[in-house]
This record gives sequence, structure tokens and C-alpha cells, in this order.
Amino acid sequence: MLRDLISLIYPRQCAGCGEPLLKHEEEVCNFCYINLPKTNFHKQALNPVKNIFYGRVELETVSSFYYFQKKGSVQKLLHAIKYKGNHTLATILGNWYAEDISADQAVMQSACIIPVPLHRRKLKQRGYNQSEAFGKGLSEGLNIRLNTTLLTRAEHTASQTRKSRYERWENVEDTFEVAPDDSLKHKHVILVDDVITTGATIEACCQSLQQIEGIKINVLSIAFATG
Repeated sequence: MLRDLISLIYPRQCAGCGEPLLKHEEEVCNFCYINLPKTNFHKQALNPVKNIFYGRVELETVSSFYYFQKKGSVQKLLHAIKYKGNHTLATILGNWYAEDISADQAVMQSACIIPVPLHRRKLKQRGYNQSEAFGKGLSEGLNIRLNTTLLTRAEHTASQTRKSRYERWENVEDTFEVAPDDSLKHKHVILVDDVITTGATIEACCQSLQQIEGIKINVLSIAFATG
């Protein structure tokens, strides 16, 4: 009764459209859930997000859950995750995406899920790592362990927003370190991030991870932005 009373005074709102949520809805209303722009890249061996890494870094599979569109519902979800501390939403999106990609053989044979790390200073400011929260949802849905210690961010870099492609690459070059782990030699892993735009951050992470002999990297993200 108390929860219902609080909901009347402070109604829960959909992170996508701002409309009040029904009792059975969690973070996103049914209308937004159905209409969020899925990429379905996991059904395509070659897809636009994988193509941006061609000739830059060798990857097994690359896929993003949704298309990022300016002022669209996915941007609102990401804003809620990244700047409003809604880590529950990030985990829910990971759960949803796990349902879609559970038939992908390369993904399902992965030894662990590795979130793109934040520098400890930014982690302290934000309170949590949105990529880790997304990875947690994937981990729960796919039953693959989450590894948050293998990859670390060695330097604090400025925000990637408003930077050109070269500036983004230059901003993350040599900022990631990988801990020695012989158990991952010749194994598949899943690297996860919130948004892929130019791929600079993912490329830098992969260059560090590839210090592990024979490692095979799959990349998953919440969204793919084309510009």
C-alpha cells in the first residue's frame, strides 16, 4: 500500500518517453520496448558496426543492440544510464540483449564478459561504470562470468563527445592495461561498451587484450551511432 501511495505522488516514468509506467513495467514502457530501433546486427556476419573495424583490429563478432539517433528514445535511455545513475536500466538492457544473442555460437562459447573500464577518478565521480552494469545484465542472461579486473584504464582521458575521429583515437591511445591471464589463451571473450561511434575506445581495448596469446574478441554494445 505504501508503495502504491508513493507511486501516486511520485509516479515512475519511462526512461524512453517520460510517460508513467504501469505496475508491471520496469524502467521502460511497453510501447517504447516494442518500438526501440533494434539493429539485429547479430544476424549479419558483416554489418555496419563490424565494418568500421575492418583493417584496424581483428574481431570475431561485433554487434550493437540498438541504433543511436539524436533526440531519439535510445539517446534518452543512454542519458538516464550515463548521467542519471540508472544502473538498473543498463542491467535490464543487458538482460534483453542476452535473449537476442543467445543463439550466437561465438558469443556463447566465451569465457568471460569484459566491460570497457572507467578510470578510477571518473568512476568515483559517476558512482558506477555503465558498461559494467550492461555487462552484468548480459552475464546474468547468458550465464557467462563478468570479469572486471582483467582490463583497467591507466590514464584519465577527456570526454570523447565533440571530438573528431582522429582526436578520439588519439585520446584513448595506450590508456588501457591488461592483467596477465594464461587461462584466457586461445579463448573467446566478450568486450562490452555502452555506445560505439568511431570504435576508437574498443580498438584501444582490443590492442591491449591481444597481448594475451590467441585471444578471440567479440564486441557487444548497447547502441551504435553512425556519426
